[in-house]
Amino acid sequence: MDSLKQNMRFVEEIINGMSDWVRVIDRDDNMIFVNKAMAEALDSDPIGKKCYQVLGRSAPCENCISRKAVFEGISQEKEEYIGNRVFSVMSSPVRDENGNIIAVVEVLRDITHMKELQQKIIEQNKKLSAELRIAKNLQCNLLPKKLPEDKIRFSFIYKPCEDLGGDFLDIYMIDDSHTAVYIADVSGHGVPASMLTVFLRSSINKKLLSPAQVLSELYRDFNNSGLDPFLYITVFLAIIDHHTNTMTYSNAGLNVSPIVFGKDRFELLWVPGIPISTWVDEPDYKEKTLQLNKNDRIFFYTDGIIELKNSRDEQFGEKRLLEVLLQEEPDLDILLDRILSHASEFAGTRDYSDICDDITIALVEIR
Repeated sequence: MDSLKQNMRFVEEIINGMSDWVRVIDRDDNMIFVNKAMAEALDSDPIGKKCYQVLGRSAPCENCISRKAVFEGISQEKEEYIGNRVFSVMSSPVRDENGNIIAVVEVLRDITHMKELQQKIIEQNKKLSAELRIAKNLQCNLLPKKLPEDKIRFSFIYKPCEDLGGDFLDIYMIDDSHTAVYIADVSGHGVPASMLTVFLRSSINKKLLSPAQVLSELYRDFNNSGLDPFLYITVFLAIIDHHTNTMTYSNAGLNVSPIVFGKDRFELLWVPGIPISTWVDEPDYKEKTLQLNKNDRIFFYTDGIIELKNSRDEQFGEKRLLEVLLQEEPDLDILLDRILSHASEFAGTRDYSDICDDITIALVEIR
């Protein structure tokens, strides 16, 4: 008997040592026990009072979980406002030696500070979401606009895997007889990657006629910018001379080769080159020149489209891409939509938030 009393006192000391409120309520809503923390907070003797009365209420709570715990025989949980504080309340049935429910024990934890922090996080997320929408609109406004179509036709699809993408492309007139096109894939995704695309667009020299010279100058600007040395940009740049109907191109590390195709023609535009980075002192970019024919098409893309995977972990790959790309289709927009549709169907998704890489594809047609 003495041992039992000692054990009961020990348990009571444990409960009284808790900072959470603990109370026991009988089946008639009467308080039959409270721990020290709750008694001190209530500043009164609650024993024998109704559970709702000690909280300053005249009737049982509408969402009373103590009665529900008695009725269902399992623990119940809710949040409850008591004064200006918020509590997480857990109500569990107490059984006698025969298994009958004779009371419930409630543990009330003050979560006011946590709720305040949650609200701050919600407000910060709303602010961040609004800022990301603005940044996304700004980035999208940097993408190519409509150009005069007397010399070339141009179409593209840009699908970032997050609000802000790490892919980028642009097309611009250098002068009346030269058009430049470039496609880029920067390291990472999200805000850091988008900042690199802004750097790229603002730094690239749109007056030079040599792609290798443009990339060399961009490389120097990158190294003088103070950007994180772990960041880098891969860029493929082509300049079309409309007088000679030639295209000169250079590559700064883009790991996929653009494709020129037309009637009885198919060529990969492969040329090596180091990414725009801090990796070497002198990148030494090479350039090649290719003769173009009327109605030739140049397909630019980043690796996001070919690296799409299906449920068997197979990649869409270059072979499947080419099978769609080389189909007869006079309209550029339709052909690009067809490529994206086939790739998405292969991956079993049309929700681009499920895709873990940016997808950018573009077509240029010589008029």
